[in-house]
Amino acid sequence: MLENLPYFRRHLENDLRRVNEVIDRAVTSEVALISQIGSYIISAGGKRLRPIMTILAGRALGYEGDKLYSLAAMVEFIHTSTLLHDDVVDESELRRGRKTANSLFGNAAAVLVGDFLYTRAFQLMVGSGSMKILEVMADATNIIAEGEVMQLMNIGNTDISESEYVQVIQYKTAKLFEAAAQVGAVLAGAAPEQEQALKDYGMYVGTAFQIIDDVLDYGGKPEEIGKNVGDDLAEGKPTLPLIYLMRQGSETAAADVRHALQNADRSRFETIYRHVAESDALGYCVRQAESAVQQALACLDTLPDNEATQAMRALAQQSLARVS
Repeated sequence: MLENLPYFRRHLENDLRRVNEVIDRAVTSEVALISQIGSYIISAGGKRLRPIMTILAGRALGYEGDKLYSLAAMVEFIHTSTLLHDDVVDESELRRGRKTANSLFGNAAAVLVGDFLYTRAFQLMVGSGSMKILEVMADATNIIAEGEVMQLMNIGNTDISESEYVQVIQYKTAKLFEAAAQVGAVLAGAAPEQEQALKDYGMYVGTAFQIIDDVLDYGGKPEEIGKNVGDDLAEGKPTLPLIYLMRQGSETAAADVRHALQNADRSRFETIYRHVAESDALGYCVRQAESAVQQALACLDTLPDNEATQAMRALAQQSLARVS
């Protein structure tokens, strides 16, 4: 969708190239294993959604300086380091259609290189010269860590409410989208109401993105969702389609989901998949994601109407296009 916009062809391709140049320089280390693992995970072909959000937020408010590239790279480093740590915690073997770093290099190496990327990200933040940006990112990384722990505590939790689930995904996933947009706004010298609008935009887009990820766990391809289909069930994670079945599904469906979650039982995937397909679980999830996207789009009404904000509208809608 973004590729079809004039803004993408004229500006964003070059911006992403500049961001990747920063990433390539910053991932280099005299310690060979760090460079090897860092390059492996960075080159995995992610969508760069969070760096794009930082770039577009800055550009929407007229910022043209090179610091935007360093901050966009910083956001990608934070994201990548959380992926490295997530894969160790989840004992994942597949990420973006290929082997995870922990499965190739071992858990210890993956965790330590994740730490390196975190600290490299903070070095890039310091280069911005903005105490506000440091504050935003320090708060964001702290909340992301809380979200990771909350998710761990909810493994096998069949009593989780939808509001508790939303809090987890807004901490664990949406917070970095939110921070990515906010730092672009801060760098551009946004007025308080514009900064808040971009911050909220990122939060709503991140929320929609994670809900759609939950939907894709019941029909997406590994290269689309970055993991094996059914991984969430195998890990005992109560995602929104499963919460829907436990609250709104038949007695049989609810009982099957509870058993599968409590036992982290991948062998029950086909049964759970059938329950999901025969219910309105995925339709409900898509509607919740659509609602979040509409809230994100409303946030942009306070910003100038230019090619960058038009691209931000397309970016929000792209999260839904993955299930079309």
